[in-house]
Amino acid sequence: MSTEMDRTVWQGRIDPEANSDRWHQRIEPLTVKAIPGCALIGFASDAGVARNRGRIGAAEGPTAIRKALAPLAWHRQNPAYDAGNVSCDGDALEAAQQALAERLVPLLDAGHLPIVLGGGHEVAYASWCGLASHLAREESCPRVGIINLDAHFDLRDHAHVRSSGTPFSQIAEDCQTRGWPFRYACLGVSRGANTQALYQRAETLNVMVREDRDMHTAALPELQRDVKAFMAQCDYLYLTIDLDVLPAAEAPGVSAPAARGVSLALLEPLIETVRDSDKLKLADLAELNPTFDIDQRTAKVAARLVHLLTLNG
Repeated sequence: MSTEMDRTVWQGRIDPEANSDRWHQRIEPLTVKAIPGCALIGFASDAGVARNRGRIGAAEGPTAIRKALAPLAWHRQNPAYDAGNVSCDGDALEAAQQALAERLVPLLDAGHLPIVLGGGHEVAYASWCGLASHLAREESCPRVGIINLDAHFDLRDHAHVRSSGTPFSQIAEDCQTRGWPFRYACLGVSRGANTQALYQRAETLNVMVREDRDMHTAALPELQRDVKAFMAQCDYLYLTIDLDVLPAAEAPGVSAPAARGVSLALLEPLIETVRDSDKLKLADLAELNPTFDIDQRTAKVAARLVHLLTLNG
């Protein structure tokens, strides 16, 4: 586990003109008394993907995203911090998830917007646990909306194996234990990548589902209306982005490349809708696998999404 900011990944050009800063010039190490800003924290884990029989390599994702974000132009008003990494030691997934959750609570308490850089999508359960612990201190039954941009429901039965395919079934169970409503929207679902059992479970849990084939330019106004209607029923939002929601040509460096996917051009306005809701408390990006990336395409997409999420801060 690392709490130190690694300056070696924050490198890039320096322009001579005034007001030409880039992320590598403005990112700061997180300190206890830091004023509220966005806080990047890595979750270097392959354990959930390995348990799910996927292509391992996602543990290197946080570093790849930071390197791709470093040279991007700075357009923020508020600060951004690097809060280091939580690393999973071998198959010790549950311990790593608990460690990340514990690291997120003080960030949320301090008013930061945490953005977790994965790592496999097992990061979602850790992110949720941190957010739930933070909210439970002040509210007995908060309405938390989970918006997942993903080709997969990740609602598999977790009774025997917990993996990158089970986080939202784990969250549903946690909500039931807490007496909280489970509000889950999964956008970009691939019918060929999800069994009938998973569709049935999504229906039982009243999940808002939009399939990849229904997410195209002509449908964008309707999609935005649907997302806004979902958000209106929530007090807080948690946005999680599995990069395998994108077409393989745009995001080849993932555990399970998508044959179709949803284009970045369509995802961006939906992400902006969530960002501008004033309800977003936490976001994460998952499944970047640099081992299989081509020309850093996937890392650059992930960095662009971090840039987009933090643009108005």
